[in-house]
Amino acid sequence: MSQAVLDGVRDLLPGIRERADEAERLRVVPEASVKELEEVGFFRMLQPRRFDGLEADPVDFYTAVRDIASACGSTGWVSSVVGVHPWQVALFADEAQQAVWGEDTSTRLSSSYAPTGKAVLTDGGYTLSGKWSFSSGCDHCQWVLLGGLVFNADGQVVDFRTFMVPREKYQIVDVWHMVGLKGTGSNDIVVDEVFVPEAFTLSMGETGQCKGPGQALNTSDLYKLPFHSIFTGTITTPIIGMARGAYAEHVEMQQKRTRAAYLGEKASLDPFAAVRIARASSEIDAAWALLVSNIREEQAHVDKGEKIPLGLRLRVRRDQVIGTQRAIDAIDDLFEASGGRALAEGTYLQRAWRDAHAGRVHAANDPERALQMYGAHEFGHKVDPGMY
Repeated sequence: MSQAVLDGVRDLLPGIRERADEAERLRVVPEASVKELEEVGFFRMLQPRRFDGLEADPVDFYTAVRDIASACGSTGWVSSVVGVHPWQVALFADEAQQAVWGEDTSTRLSSSYAPTGKAVLTDGGYTLSGKWSFSSGCDHCQWVLLGGLVFNADGQVVDFRTFMVPREKYQIVDVWHMVGLKGTGSNDIVVDEVFVPEAFTLSMGETGQCKGPGQALNTSDLYKLPFHSIFTGTITTPIIGMARGAYAEHVEMQQKRTRAAYLGEKASLDPFAAVRIARASSEIDAAWALLVSNIREEQAHVDKGEKIPLGLRLRVRRDQVIGTQRAIDAIDDLFEASGGRALAEGTYLQRAWRDAHAGRVHAANDPERALQMYGAHEFGHKVDPGMY
């Protein structure tokens, strides 16, 4: 089934690329692209089978995201972050899953996980209020997943949870005017004193232990992988896809380019240009290879019924943030070597350069924090597994 989705996605790439300028102009992924991705089954890849999902291999999901981003960075980004949410919904209590998919298994969710809102314990659940930023793809979604600190009656923080809220209970505020990832529609979400039942929340402490009440019904090994491995991969993968798209366009441009400043030399005969291509391709391949091999290693532990070692989970984050940097370094090198025509509006290269650097500032791509945690663990210091 996953192969059918991958084949379908690849057939869509020319149209997605043609609509890249439209996405930037609208500041949101065009409805036509979302509809096409829905029709080929992309958004169901990580969804439970009991709700018409595929329970696909996460590497297949990442492969589809990479390919989409190679055609349009904004579409790849939204596809990735919206497409991964069914994985987390599968960890919620069945009542919440039924509310999302019971009547319509094509229902989609956006998110904003930074705990900028406030939740207060009440009978049977929580009262949630606040404003959350950067909810990519929210205009195409009917629910939202929001991170929030939980306070008790004394004003003390007692938990950090994800809250699931339906569309009629939050407001989308159009604030997305950016230089990169312009087409992601990553707008603000505002919630004002909304009651969220206990079943529609999930403790991040529990997910940090690779647990969730939904595992009782969704028994696939897919849902036993670490949250911070699956989700951070959804941030790096689109950037790797952007690098692949930039690489393809750069090679095509150089094959046709004549360098006037060098007496009409053909760029394809320039040995220094060939070196840049070799280095860029190696960086892109390395970023992808490490992402895949790390997930495969985690899957092997789950398959054996073993607890995933903390060192491996930290390595996933180490290679994820460095993978992002490798992809961006490759884009930078290719962009610098492409000449003035790469600056023209409508070229993939200039858009990939802007989109990748915009994606780089996502919290999941904070290299120092992830690398420090890995190094601290190697030195024998205690590291909180709930964060990874």
